[in-house]
Amino acid sequence: MNTTRPTPSKEDIALLPEFGRLGLDRITLVDTGPQAREAVAALRDHAAWGFDTESKPTFRVGEVSDGPHIVQLATLQHAWVFQLHDPACRSLVAELLAEEAHTKAGFGLGDDTKRIQSKLLVAPAGVLELNHVFRERGYRKDMGVKGAVAVLFNQRFIKSKKAATSNWANPRLSEGQLIYAANDAYAAARVHEALDKR
Repeated sequence: MNTTRPTPSKEDIALLPEFGRLGLDRITLVDTGPQAREAVAALRDHAAWGFDTESKPTFRVGEVSDGPHIVQLATLQHAWVFQLHDPACRSLVAELLAEEAHTKAGFGLGDDTKRIQSKLLVAPAGVLELNHVFRERGYRKDMGVKGAVAVLFNQRFIKSKKAATSNWANPRLSEGQLIYAANDAYAAARVHEALDKR
């Protein structure tokens, strides 16, 4: 029998204990070629990564984003936040995203992949849209990271509205931006692992 599984409401999620996020000691900001080479070597040791991007928001009608400005990749232990100003860093990120051997799991990745194709001129390979996995398992409502963390871990994932709408094109990212960006990818990695085990 095909049953539809319930998705917790915002009110239900608000009552849950907080999801343990990565602190700055487990987040690496990558903005040069040499740093990117180190990050790439560390990431290649893992079969699957949590994946997300951030772009500077557009506020005017008709304004087109030239994002993504950062790409986040995370394992179950660590997250790397790649800034894309440096050409060497940008080309290493493009190379990494084009590798089919590694699963890149995240939420709402349609827009991210389009922007990556336009900016980095590669089609990300091995991309796994976690929302589709939830659909296959009987959840009919669109599942974002907050809903997924609530369903799988019975915890509340906190996202800062201020960080979400901040300027991701800034050469210097704030601590708040780093924590926000890294944890989006980290939560996706955790969700992917939990779904894999079920």
